[in-house]
Amino acid sequence: MQHQQFMHQALAAAATARHRTSPNPWVGCVLVAADGRTVHGATEPPGGRHAERVALDTAAADGIDTRGATAYVTLEPCSHHGRTPPCADALIDAGVAHVVVAVDDPDPRVSGAGVQRLRAAGVEVTVGVAADEVREQLAPYLHHRRTGRPFVVLKTATTLDGRIAAADGTSQWITGVAARTAAHQLRSDSDAIVVGAGTVRADDPSLTTRLVDGPSPRRIVLGSAPVGARVHPCTEYSGPLHELLDRLGADGVLQLMVEGGATVAAAFHREGLVDRYVLHLAPALMGDGPTAWPEVHTPSIDQLWRGRVRAVRQLGDDVEIVVDPERTIP
Repeated sequence: MQHQQFMHQALAAAATARHRTSPNPWVGCVLVAADGRTVHGATEPPGGRHAERVALDTAAADGIDTRGATAYVTLEPCSHHGRTPPCADALIDAGVAHVVVAVDDPDPRVSGAGVQRLRAAGVEVTVGVAADEVREQLAPYLHHRRTGRPFVVLKTATTLDGRIAAADGTSQWITGVAARTAAHQLRSDSDAIVVGAGTVRADDPSLTTRLVDGPSPRRIVLGSAPVGARVHPCTEYSGPLHELLDRLGADGVLQLMVEGGATVAAAFHREGLVDRYVLHLAPALMGDGPTAWPEVHTPSIDQLWRGRVRAVRQLGDDVEIVVDPERTIP
């Protein structure tokens, strides 16, 4: 129970770093000294300190003896020299006696080497505390390190009968303020966002995070964006989607949000490139008009695409359903 409690504190610390660490992981650390005093650390922007070093430096500044301490870290401490020295060595040098790790780091430069280095130095290591919660928090990072591609989140907003616009093409607003705010939060959590040129011409979206505090994602348009469109500055791309994901992954994009339109969404879906679906449903019926999935066809019930519901919540009068493909393992 105590391990869970302190790892949850580390999770909370990691959440504070969500928007500042990419392409590095947002990690939290709680250091519990032998006398019971605690300090917290979270990863700083690239080039800055990792969570473990922030906690150790805070302990030193507060006059806390770290010998015999226990460190709770959401991700395996690094064991290689990058922009900063290895965190595993820092923990060893500080005399930490026990390191509790939520999940292993799949980065090939770490991948168990951090745990191995700690154990070789006589440090007790426990792995797997609150692992499911941390895997969810770090899903984009873990996916990127395993595949080299960003974690693709596809978001749609429809009526109950699956319509995204009226017969005359009008579409703003199907969902209410709470759902739109949640969509802006998802934008803020994403390093890049992609839409089709048709959506840019029809809706002239800015794709920024106006409704929440947080960074706006890099904007990508499939096709050409008209001169003067609010989406500028943007990256225009024409080519295979899998190559786009490879390029973005190489650029350090950990999470890509697909926001429209229907043709783009269907293309990502058909090619099996979506890692998570975020569906916003408004309590409304359109009857006719464009659908969210116009180019997705199921000839037979045994070919029906199925996913698994990860979460459901109410957003004002609307409902959000988060669905993962059955193949997705965070």
